[in-house]
Amino acid sequence: MTLAQPDVTVVIGAYEAMPYLVECLASVEGQSLGPGRVEVIAVDDGSRDGTGEYLEEFAARTPLAVTVIRQENSGGPSGPRNVGLDRATGRYVFFLDADDRLGPEALERMVAMADRNGTDVVLGRVEGVNRSAPKSMWRRNEDRTDVFSSNIKFTLSAQKLFRREFLERHGMRFDQSLWTGEDALFTMEAYLRADGVSVVADYTCYYLVGRDDGKHVTKSGSYTLRFDSARALMGLLERMVPAGPKRDVLMVRPFLVTVLPQFGPVFLRQDEEIRRTKFELAEPLMDAYWNEGVAQRLKVHERLRLQLVAMRRPELLVGVLEFMKAKREPEPVLKKGGTQLYLAYPYYRSREAGVPDRVYLAEPREAKAYPGWRQAPAETFLRGATRKVRRRIRRLRKRMTGPPRGAAAA
Repeated sequence: MTLAQPDVTVVIGAYEAMPYLVECLASVEGQSLGPGRVEVIAVDDGSRDGTGEYLEEFAARTPLAVTVIRQENSGGPSGPRNVGLDRATGRYVFFLDADDRLGPEALERMVAMADRNGTDVVLGRVEGVNRSAPKSMWRRNEDRTDVFSSNIKFTLSAQKLFRREFLERHGMRFDQSLWTGEDALFTMEAYLRADGVSVVADYTCYYLVGRDDGKHVTKSGSYTLRFDSARALMGLLERMVPAGPKRDVLMVRPFLVTVLPQFGPVFLRQDEEIRRTKFELAEPLMDAYWNEGVAQRLKVHERLRLQLVAMRRPELLVGVLEFMKAKREPEPVLKKGGTQLYLAYPYYRSREAGVPDRVYLAEPREAKAYPGWRQAPAETFLRGATRKVRRRIRRLRKRMTGPPRGAAAA
């Protein structure tokens, strides 16, 4: 008798996961989807704390179909996930970290969402337990969306439901050369290739657990690995998305989430050698990918710090960081009848510093918080227009203000 294909293969890569693994596995066993519709591939990545033994004990007593694979430590989460994906047989695959857990109805709700809409990726609402979790993409359920028109670019962890046939068709696997950020690369590629992405926002599908021992992978690794991660993600975006506004929208993510924190408060506590190395690692990224289209999508203090990195001015960056550390507020400077707001962070209008004024110009979403600012009607219309339309409008204005056609020269 041929067994029915499971709806979901849950892939669990586990390393030194005790005691968190106990609740993790209990959350899989308690799924409302039912044991006959769930397959588990658990990969013990060389643990020495009893993780492998507990997985085997669980497999022996649970009604779920569980395969336990024990291997030498691979050095990161990519290897175990790839091993699990190679063995998966479900229609969908869900990557579950061994220290996290699922909501009881998580798999049922995500499978139903994917089946109903024919989408290749489903995001389930995430809630943090003793740690922060992404929030901006959970405002409402989305039957079908994409990475350009939503905030899903700000959740690139691997804990999503992926259609397995889709992953196999594109030969997608986790990059084992990356020690951090490998899930961001995988998930962003999936977003870009997917025939639609769904969002389950009205039910907590995933509990992101903060470990008391500080061994969570996102808290480990040196700053050089963060630059490796940013470089890989930026390179993927360059290969898959043509230059222009769409690429700029996505490029905000690695600049804001991966690069900018390296030039935050921690920079003040680091010695000159680390500061110099960070600027050297950032230089090729700034040269290749930092542009006005990315910059205008950031807040002034974010844009200013990255602009100083692009200008190779660490001494000015320190001045800005000290200003922010002191919790000082920049003076708002209104111009053009209140339609332009500049935030006078350090070096504003300083000839010696040479930072362009436009770096301090607040975009409407930031400027609206300041009394006296108002959005110019013409700017409101032009901001939403395409570049081609804006050029046509400017040409039309010139014609309207110039001499009539056919008029004789004076």
